[in-house]
Amino acid sequence: MRVAIIGASGYTGGELMRLLLNHPETEVAVATSRTLAGTPVTKEHPHISGFTNLQFTNPGINDIDADFAFLAVPHTAAMQFAPSLLERGLKVVDLSADYRLPQKVFEEVYGVPHTAFIPVPYGIPELHRKEVNGSSFVANPGCFPTGATLAAAPLAKDADAIIFDSKTGVSGAGDNPSASTHYPNVGDNVNPYKWTTHRHLAEMKQEIKWLGGTADCYFTPHLVPVNRGILTTAHILLKDPMSQEEVERKYQEFYRGEYFIRHQMPRLSAVRGTNFCDIQCESEGKRVVVVSAIDNLMKGASGQAVQNMNIMCNWKENTGLQLPGLLP
Repeated sequence: MRVAIIGASGYTGGELMRLLLNHPETEVAVATSRTLAGTPVTKEHPHISGFTNLQFTNPGINDIDADFAFLAVPHTAAMQFAPSLLERGLKVVDLSADYRLPQKVFEEVYGVPHTAFIPVPYGIPELHRKEVNGSSFVANPGCFPTGATLAAAPLAKDADAIIFDSKTGVSGAGDNPSASTHYPNVGDNVNPYKWTTHRHLAEMKQEIKWLGGTADCYFTPHLVPVNRGILTTAHILLKDPMSQEEVERKYQEFYRGEYFIRHQMPRLSAVRGTNFCDIQCESEGKRVVVVSAIDNLMKGASGQAVQNMNIMCNWKENTGLQLPGLLP
């Protein structure tokens, strides 16, 4: 299958290429970049040197020759591409935020009008596999909501309140340098940001509600001096106390058969470069602490996008994603 990566110069574009070049069913046919058109993709992504001779191009949307497209473009840009691609019969996974939320919520959270809204499945496969299966357009979730929602999902209906505390690597901010990601400001530091106003909270609230929960949700992210990974601690305040055995049983049953969910001590080094989400929980009765670890560029972005593609195309879900972690 011929695949186009629209907005291929960033970290998520590079990860998509790394995965798709090793995928038995795909050919990366188009990698777009407005600023790098005409240059080899390996100049920007040297980690895939020797695997492709592809060059960046900047075709018109109607000139993209592919069967499937990943939109790895900034927020508010995907809505400019998606309708035309769908009209031409391409299947699409959007890695931006443009289609993750209902139109009214999106406009409130992002402060811009949505000019091409389409209701589409929210692509956490472990929760929305039925909706993703057979769909031609899927919204890939945010990295923070993926780790947070998977941590809390089995107890969503039992919770009065959920407090998410996440530590994220610097790659989550993208590849454009800024003062907040400048090494002297990040190294030897833990920096909270957007303490109560992070946009991804809207996705977390949406998913807890979709799961039948009525809990109040709160979220604070922190930037830590690592390249990639998100460690999320979910403090789940229950309506009624549960023992450790009850909680563990809920998690085992909820995620039974899920290839990408591992019940083990969450460590960023264990999930680095993989599409796994490692989860462990501990109950003190009324409060349950659940910790999850994902790679923000994999299960939090490109890996989950490929997982969604596999489902949409009726391929085995872990095709091209059976990768062990990179330790150390």
